[in-house]
Amino acid sequence: MNTLGIRVEPKKTTFSIIRTDNGKHKIVNIELIKIPAALDFPEKLKYIRNCVLDILREYDISIAGIRVAESNAQNLDVTRLHIEGVIQEAFSSSNVKQYFVGRKNSIASKLNIKCKELESFFNGDKGFELIDNWDICKTRPARESVLTAMGALA
Repeated sequence: MNTLGIRVEPKKTTFSIIRTDNGKHKIVNIELIKIPAALDFPEKLKYIRNCVLDILREYDISIAGIRVAESNAQNLDVTRLHIEGVIQEAFSSSNVKQYFVGRKNSIASKLNIKCKELESFFNGDKGFELIDNWDICKTRPARESVLTAMGALA
């Protein structure tokens, strides 16, 4: 079974695919969707939606999760919020069996860990033992997308 995790930034979106076989979890892919600057805003949203739908089909995703902006964020980016909304809409209109929309607290809760421990995974201070090849997560957005996928799976 394949699970998708997504972490949005205003100019790019990081996604990861986790494959689960016999209770073992392995990262199959971590990639970026770079949003073309030449597109106007509605076209950027359409581009993201189409990319996400293609990923869902290509990897035969059963479960998906998206890490959304914290509600108390000081510098809340409206572009990020729009992209997150379009991705949620793509999940709901696809063949995904279930999807998860999570902030830090809900991801930590799903993984049965404390927020401080989750933050140390996000920062790369600690390795996540449940994933065989965790060491390929080189950036914070990559780690966030992988842990969001694991939260969706829980």
